[in-house]
Amino acid sequence: MSLLPYALARPFLFSMDAEKAHELTLNALARTQGTPLQWAWSGSRVSDPVTIAGLSFPNRIGLAAGLDKNARCIDALGALGFGFVEVGTVTPKGQPGNPKPRMFRLPESNALINRLGFNNEGLDAFIANVKRARFRQQGGSTPMLLGLNIGKNAATPIEQATSDYLSCLDGVYPHADYVTVNISSPNTKNLRALQSDEALDQLLSALAARRAELQAAQKRRVPLFVKIAPDLDEAQIEVIAATLQRHGMDGVVATNTTLSRDAVKGQTHAEEAGGLSGAPVLEASNRVIRRLRATLGPDYPIIGVGGVLSGRDAVSKIEAGASLVQLYTGLIYRGPALVSEAAAALKAHRQR
Repeated sequence: MSLLPYALARPFLFSMDAEKAHELTLNALARTQGTPLQWAWSGSRVSDPVTIAGLSFPNRIGLAAGLDKNARCIDALGALGFGFVEVGTVTPKGQPGNPKPRMFRLPESNALINRLGFNNEGLDAFIANVKRARFRQQGGSTPMLLGLNIGKNAATPIEQATSDYLSCLDGVYPHADYVTVNISSPNTKNLRALQSDEALDQLLSALAARRAELQAAQKRRVPLFVKIAPDLDEAQIEVIAATLQRHGMDGVVATNTTLSRDAVKGQTHAEEAGGLSGAPVLEASNRVIRRLRATLGPDYPIIGVGGVLSGRDAVSKIEAGASLVQLYTGLIYRGPALVSEAAAALKAHRQR
């Protein structure tokens, strides 16, 4: 149980610029992970083991990519009680991302808007940080699992995006429990065009071929997931689902942030460019999950993410058809207690 109630820290953090608060928190976690100070914010992990995509997850609650883009805080985040943590998005070369300010809170709706733009230190620094993590040595018989999320550099023309994804896959493959291919951030120009029929077909064909080569060389098969947007119609979702299956992708992450502002009209910062996350995305994400489940069948792995701010929200993802659940913005608004609350709610739901 955390010794430091988040209710005491939140007013201080919310008094700061959103990105500055984010960096302050990550710096504190990076400095204190693996030290006695970790007890100030760590929590116990709910045991609710499940096997998905051939992987043994200690529970079904994970951290979504985007919070720890450089993989600096893997051990610290694992200590919050997550069953799995996904870090990144990483690109082959380091890049600063979009101009600041680029992250905005909408407290009235428990939401965020960000247009960070894959700001990260690049693949080499990312891998070095992953290799320093000790969670596998400290996790007992069912350690937390690690997902590594990959993308393309902003300067890489969209026609050459595949080369960036292949470079990242080569780098992260030896260190990942699973890899997520991010083609759905709204903050890298033209990236979402990779969700279109022909572009997605070409990208996934290349990734599947490279994964086969890596599997043969390294004697281990790392599952590949693809992260998609909530702003897709039913026909687009069905085409994506068919393409995932055709190329042997192991699962789908649904969903990224939304460009819609219908739920936050009139609020301060509502018209800022970028992706909206948090409570307003819950139903949009669940709609995509339901369509994916109907199209993909009962057993295909789906990671549901978007708008989880309570245990009930997490259960709604499972009821929509998700196999696992991730959160991010909810952690900012609710704090570490949300992790165990959501994990316990999913365990109770499964035991009913």
